Amino acid sequence: MLEAGDKPSFYMEIKPKSVKSTHLKNMIIKCLYFDKAMSCAELSELFDKSIPSIAKAVNELIEEGFVIEQGYAPSSGGRRPLMYAINASAMYILSIAMDQLSTRIQLVDLLNHPVADMEMFDLKLLHNEQALDLLVEKINEYLANSGIAKEKIAGIGLGMPGFINPIKGINYTYLDAGDKTLNQYLSDETGLPAYIDNDSSLIALAEQKFGIAKSQKEVMVINLGWGIGLGMIVNGEIFRGRNGFAGEFSHIPLSEDGALCTCGKRGCLEAEASMLVVSKRAIEGIQQGRVTSLKEIDEAHSKQMGDAIMDAALNGDQFAIELFSDAGYKIGKALAILIHIMNPQAIVLSGHGAKVGKILLAPIQQALHKYCIPRLSRGTELLISELGFDAELIGAAVLVMENFDKEVKSQVVAG
Repeated sequence: MLEAGDKPSFYMEIKPKSVKSTHLKNMIIKCLYFDKAMSCAELSELFDKSIPSIAKAVNELIEEGFVIEQGYAPSSGGRRPLMYAINASAMYILSIAMDQLSTRIQLVDLLNHPVADMEMFDLKLLHNEQALDLLVEKINEYLANSGIAKEKIAGIGLGMPGFINPIKGINYTYLDAGDKTLNQYLSDETGLPAYIDNDSSLIALAEQKFGIAKSQKEVMVINLGWGIGLGMIVNGEIFRGRNGFAGEFSHIPLSEDGALCTCGKRGCLEAEASMLVVSKRAIEGIQQGRVTSLKEIDEAHSKQMGDAIMDAALNGDQFAIELFSDAGYKIGKALAILIHIMNPQAIVLSGHGAKVGKILLAPIQQALHKYCIPRLSRGTELLISELGFDAELIGAAVLVMENFDKEVKSQVVAG
């Protein structure tokens, strides 16, 4: 374990006279991670650096094993430029995706491909003082079992629910790290740089960089999980609001006298249409004798019921479809409010619940027809994520790479 403030080896190798060149190389690595393949001319234009300086950095990265030649670009009438791409196995990222009930850990390469089996385990966040210790234990155990040296791991990206300030590295809702930031605590305990962010923001980031919202400027990404989150892409950037808490879509009030929400208010979207609510209503329906293929599961195992009801709905179970149709209509009512305020280019249904996205589409559209001004709703495309349940893990990897060049950049400024 590294002492507080220590850096992994790929930072320790930096010497004062080479900090600026190292920063340029890290920016190239970061760029190729997101854009897959580029020529020296394209990199030169992007970073406003001379082609010789870019070529020098690229050649050094090839020697160091971070970059590979990918052949020549298609002919456009002139000399075809040589294209360069990231070497997927040069470095790895530890991605962690948490929800209120469970946690997934996955080690991926620089193409976001798994290089070790994903581990998923139950970890209740609410009222659990042992949650952080158990998380650290699981991370270190996973790292040890992976057989990959920490020097080859760029960092840990962690997505989780709650009110999170990603710049400070603090989750004000879960995982209290005492007098340390959560970033620093995880880094101290694992020996790796660690970064945290809200799960819905990371899902939006994944959709923007590698998913169905790639390159779009105004997109609202709905995280359909045990709650109902929102990641907001405004003018091509993740929008967080003044304190980093923007996007509390799940607490849009749908009624005055609805179900009591965990936030203490009544009638919130989360209390009316979340996966936890759908699971609870499924359990109640089974107990009341509703005809369904679903088996009886007690409320302590809502997670299993959530997965089971999605599978049942996809297999044509009418009770399961009815539950999702009711939830979808309420989500659509809330989306009408969102469309009126944000006028987005697209809305993406993502997260775990994207698995039943096609079932949700019809009732969502029905609610939009009823509650949304047609001129606005017609201008917003409703899309279903292709990343789905993997979106948060991919977003956690993106979070690490978004921060990849910042450590060296701070040394450039300090120097």
